[in-house]
Amino acid sequence: MQLLALETRYEELAGWFAQDIGDERSAHGHTAKALDASHITGDSDLTAYILARKAQLALDTGHPADAFGLATAARRTARPGSRLEVIAVLHEAHAHAVLGEGREAHRAYETALALLGRADSDGVWGSWLDTAYVNTARARSLAALGAYEQAAADFDNAIAMLPPAYRRDRGVYLARTARAHAGTGNMSLAARIGAQAVGIAAETGSARIFHQLDHLDQALAPASGEDGVAEFRASLDRIVLHPA
Repeated sequence: MQLLALETRYEELAGWFAQDIGDERSAHGHTAKALDASHITGDSDLTAYILARKAQLALDTGHPADAFGLATAARRTARPGSRLEVIAVLHEAHAHAVLGEGREAHRAYETALALLGRADSDGVWGSWLDTAYVNTARARSLAALGAYEQAAADFDNAIAMLPPAYRRDRGVYLARTARAHAGTGNMSLAARIGAQAVGIAAETGSARIFHQLDHLDQALAPASGEDGVAEFRASLDRIVLHPA
């Protein structure tokens, strides 16, 4: 059974790597195998974690309704008082935001913070979870709801607190921050921040960063005459082709 648990974790990790390189089919396939195997192990923590990962993957690939159902299942499976419960609520919250349900999203984030305040601190699941992470997740949801100014401010704070070793996450956050600033109409600032994300994308090859930069590029395209925008698009052109 220990060997099966190790295989399950391998499949989940392989799913994350596949997502990061942009292979969505393999990401879904590995994560589905991990979920099936987790049920055989009888480890409810492992099952809850993988259900949450499936919810995250569904959100990132444009299926918020499916994500909400998976996140709800993860929350139902997670031990009450565990960090896995908090992770599940975070995915519920962002699913609400993407679906345009702002009140429900805000309520879910308040629930997540309250649960985090009394969650257990031992174990491997969600050891990285803290208030700053919750605030970063909420910033993403604020942007999805059109609250760009608050989203940009929250992302700025999150990036300042992010450990230097988290290069891929920094690239994703920078690109999302830039998109939020573009939403406020500050295209020049968005372009400058986006250029930093381009450098990390070129360094890491992370498809998650490229995906965010593609959205930023589309947002900045109508403002190509503003300071820094042409330079951002040129730097992006050097690492990936896109329509002029």
